[in-house]
Amino acid sequence: MNDIDQERAFRQTGWPGVRARLFHLFFLIRRPMTLGVRGLVYDRADQTVFLIRHTYVPGWQLPGGGVEQGETMEEALRRELAEEGNIAITAAPVLKSMHFNRQASRRDHVGLYLIEHFAQSAPKSPDHEIAEAGFFRLDSLPQATTPATLRRLAEAFGETAPSPYW
Repeated sequence: MNDIDQERAFRQTGWPGVRARLFHLFFLIRRPMTLGVRGLVYDRADQTVFLIRHTYVPGWQLPGGGVEQGETMEEALRRELAEEGNIAITAAPVLKSMHFNRQASRRDHVGLYLIEHFAQSAPKSPDHEIAEAGFFRLDSLPQATTPATLRRLAEAFGETAPSPYW
């Protein structure tokens, strides 16, 4: 399967696709430039990464979300990790790269942070937003890990140069 086919496999169609476009339209109207954060939570001892599977988009991906008005990128990262994984950052996260997310809109950018110092208060239970969450070894990621997530992991661990695109 080539890269284009892999990307298509994770595109939303039907009502979820319409809902996602309406969501982005709402944010385009509310804040014309959108900014998001994703956290690569990495347990070096176990060589595992934390991934989530949303209820409203397909595939396993890195946790994260939008930066709200008046919020710093790091504040948004801390909030999203707490909401999506019961994870608290215990040392400064490292901004690894910035990406233009042209699939979301023509004005969306995402900052990728590496988090190696953290605590998880409890495993994340499913809720209205998160269907599943957990730590996975780098050599045995879930089959439905999104292509963008695989690219970020390869970039973060030095297998490829960072792309300017999400």
